[in-house]
Amino acid sequence: MFRKPLKVFVSGVLCLLTGSGWAVEEDSAEWLSIVKEAQHQTVYFNAWGGEIRTNRYLEWLAGEVESRFGIHLQHVKLADTAQAVSRILAEKQAGNLNNGSVDMLWANGENFAALKRNNLLYGPWAESLPNFLLLDADQFPEMREDFTVPVEGYASPWLRAQLVFYYDSEYTQHPPGSMRKLLAWVKDNPGEFIYPKPPDFLGSTFLKQAVLELLDDRTALYQPVNASHFEQVTATLWEFLDELHPWLLRRGRYFPASGAQLRRLVLDREIALAFSFNPHEAALGIASGELPASSRSYVLDGGTISNVSFVSIAFNSPNKAAATVVANFLLSPVAQLRAQDPAHLGSMTVLSLNKLNKADRQKFLALELGAAAPRVEQLNRKLQEPHPSWMAAIEQAWLQRYTAN
Repeated sequence: MFRKPLKVFVSGVLCLLTGSGWAVEEDSAEWLSIVKEAQHQTVYFNAWGGEIRTNRYLEWLAGEVESRFGIHLQHVKLADTAQAVSRILAEKQAGNLNNGSVDMLWANGENFAALKRNNLLYGPWAESLPNFLLLDADQFPEMREDFTVPVEGYASPWLRAQLVFYYDSEYTQHPPGSMRKLLAWVKDNPGEFIYPKPPDFLGSTFLKQAVLELLDDRTALYQPVNASHFEQVTATLWEFLDELHPWLLRRGRYFPASGAQLRRLVLDREIALAFSFNPHEAALGIASGELPASSRSYVLDGGTISNVSFVSIAFNSPNKAAATVVANFLLSPVAQLRAQDPAHLGSMTVLSLNKLNKADRQKFLALELGAAAPRVEQLNRKLQEPHPSWMAAIEQAWLQRYTAN
């Protein structure tokens, strides 16, 4: 049975099999034995199910790992990743150490931190994946850090994401380039902006973006929340929101539940400015008919929050071999190309193009992102995610402040 983490193989030749889209070390008998063991195993992949494009991508993934490796992948659709975290913790407390119901899960921020803190993760294993070599993690340290928390091999990168704003260019040609300019813009264009209600991830990210921009000294945000100075650190955020809310759609008395509802509001011309954590949201929305063709996107002048999505394996997964093979395939050029293609998921690859062979690199460079996508140089303006404890604390304070009545 597959129990121990993979050993790191420093010898051997990396052979990129572009036809199959994944990399193997030719002398790694252990990896090949894991692939063999993974056959006929079922991986219960617990991941957020609230976005149709992601769901379709995972349907494609299931078909690929079935045909390539004989692995059955079941997407367990979550409304909140904390559901899976609670299930794993309950199983551990009940003494279920080897036959858990969660194999692999998409967990970031506070959820990953909670899993790691409570020893609920299998590992370390991620840096032993053959395809991990395609990330160039030494050059891109974010591949080893999740919301400031060191990953230490307990999670494997999957996708990049970054907050971008998009707007209806038929309505406005000069969208605001900062949070303070947003406030002025909304006062000039009342009712033309809204954000999702926290704890929706996108709505909470908007709050984090605001507090990062409004603070002169961000140091505290990259440390665990200290209750004694929480109010001091967030004071400018609440002042900003108190002034902003009366000018929002329906005077801030209604907040949509998700990014999908934001797209609908833009399509229906109820609002002219929105945002997404997928840089290609506008291009994808135009192609699917979910956004007007006049939609365009951009990054705020001072940069926007960026992070890497990770997948982890539960400590008591009975299908660790198959979960490891799936995680490795997610890092293959073929899987990453489809993930970045606006015709499919439209996310951003975690691979370093310099690590790819010429043919695969050219496929990424040839992707047509369209006029609605932000410029590449804009996406270089990145802000680091705050410590995960800030997200939960800000969400709770927001709910108490704006939904108590």
